[in-house]
Amino acid sequence: QVQVVESGGGLVQPGGSLRLSCAASLSIFRGNTIGWYRQPPGKQRELVAFITTGGRTNYADSVKGRSAISRDNAKYTVYLQMNSLKPEDTAVYYCNTMSPSSWGPGTQVTVSS
Repeated sequence: QVQVVESGGGLVQPGGSLRLSCAASLSIFRGNTIGWYRQPPGKQRELVAFITTGGRTNYADSVKGRSAISRDNAKYTVYLQMNSLKPEDTAVYYCNTMSPSSWGPGTQVTVSS
């Protein structure tokens, strides 16, 4: 049962920007810290950023300073603004709680010239 839908990915040149969106169900969004994860080709999924219900944020070193996570509580949506994209940012990006039981389809981000 899909409770999140990610969007906003695409093909972008190095140095470019993307804004990813995560539309979540009420049961997922309300009262939960929400994270953005990514899974590069051939690698394990990793957490890259999260935001608490109170708006506190945290970032993995790999995206710190280049990304900003935010949430719109009225729209049950979490965003990930990614700037200065690098080829190593290429991955499928997912959003979820800190204890996911199932995953949405993700959105593909490809950084290439």
